[in-house]
This record gives sequence, structure tokens and C-alpha cells, in this order.
Amino acid sequence: MGKLDGQVAIVTGAARGIGRAYALRLAALGADVVIADLNLSGATKIGEALTAESVMAEVEALGRRAIGVEGDLRDPAAVADLFARTAAAFSRLDILVNNAGVAMARGSGHLPSDTTPEAFDYLIDANLKSTMLCSQAAIAPMRQQGGGVIVNISSQTGISVLPDGMLAAYGAAKAGIAHLTRSFAAALGPSGIRVNAIAPGIVQSARMAKIDPATKLGGDSDREAIALRRFGTTEDMAGVLEFLVTDLSAYVTGQVISACGGRVLHAH
Repeated sequence: MGKLDGQVAIVTGAARGIGRAYALRLAALGADVVIADLNLSGATKIGEALTAESVMAEVEALGRRAIGVEGDLRDPAAVADLFARTAAAFSRLDILVNNAGVAMARGSGHLPSDTTPEAFDYLIDANLKSTMLCSQAAIAPMRQQGGGVIVNISSQTGISVLPDGMLAAYGAAKAGIAHLTRSFAAALGPSGIRVNAIAPGIVQSARMAKIDPATKLGGDSDREAIALRRFGTTEDMAGVLEFLVTDLSAYVTGQVISACGGRVLHAH
């Protein structure tokens, strides 16, 4: 018996990287999984190797059911479609993981002084707005069944400023996600819905390998600044998710867990 047998989860941004690791961990725990992404072939785009032809097939290889839904979750219509297709396929929703997001926008600098208005809107919408819209859409099905779990993905960048203020708009969006997490937890606790967040540090992934060198992220100096002296892995992040979606965290809500190997050590 898996800890999540009989449960249904949506993971946004799940076609590659950390989102894929979240989806596979949930399936390994017994959940059926909806893989939501702007591009369900996203792993191929960044050279990430899968063990099957798609993440949905990987979930099915673990003995669970899966569907894939493509859509831009900045768009309320796409969010409505995602939740409608989930209801049609599985008739319930127990877990929502708001992982979809992006750290950089093309055609813009990464400092607060040179972020274009267009880039700012894009980064806020892709990270913060999508989290808000999906969380709102999860409320009705979770309330109907008497509870559920929402896990948002913030970032080290949302709780601690990078050198020179790098990735400022992304950090602002992720800080907003931390506040939304606490606010939704207060509002939904009486309905039996727990809401928490993970704030990852630098995670080694195929996507990280392609990050813009101008950000100067992921070098030796970053590694030496981490108490554990290593970057995170996608499995490290999936382990924190497992804690937050199972009964191990039954009395935890409204919290932002920094999964950064000790890079951020101040209170937040």
C-alpha cells in the first residue's frame, strides 16, 4: 500500500526537471498524476533523458494512471480546461503542486535596473499569477471531498537577495508566492486544506545546465556558500514534497520550507 493510494495529483510544469521528479515521486507513492505543462515534450527541448516516451508513460510504468494537459496557465481559460479535464478523468483532486514558472525572460536584463516592463509582467504572470489561478481552481473540488493539499514552489531567490539583485522580478514573484501560501493556508485551513511551499536553492538539472552564463549562478563560489557544500538534486526536492503531501505533515500548514542545503540560514 502506497501512502497516496487512491489519490489524484496535478503537477504543473511537470514535463521536465524538478516538476517531473515531483510527478514521479507522487506516482511512486500511489497517486494518479495529471502532467500539466506548456509543452509536454519539454524534456526533449533541453536534452533531459526520460525512461519512457513521455512523463505520462513514466508514471504509467510505475503502475499509476496519468494524463497530460498542455496549456499556458497564465490564461484563466487554460486553467479551467486543466481542472475540467482532471475532473473528467479522475473525478477528484487531492494534491496540487504549483511548480510551473520561469526565472528569466528573453530580451531583458536580469537586474532590477534593467528589467523591461514586458519581462516584469511575464515573470509575475508565469510564476505568481499561475499559482494564484490554479490554487483558486483547486478549492472547489478539495472542499467537496473534505480536504486536500496544495504545495507551492517559491525559491531561495524569494527569501534572500542574490548578488547585485540578480533575477529581481523572479525573486519578487517567488516572494509573492510565499505570501500567497500563508494567505491561502489561513483561508482554507477550516476546510481541511493544507497549503505549504518549498523554496529550492540551486538544483542540478538539465535546465540549470542551460542557464544564461550572465547570471553567474551555479559556480564554485555558489557551492562553497552552501553549508552542505553541494547543489541540490531533483530527488532532494521530491523528498521535501513527499513530507508535505503525506500524513507526516498533517499538522503543518502556511509554511515555506527552504530546501537550499543551508545557503539561507537567517530566519524568514
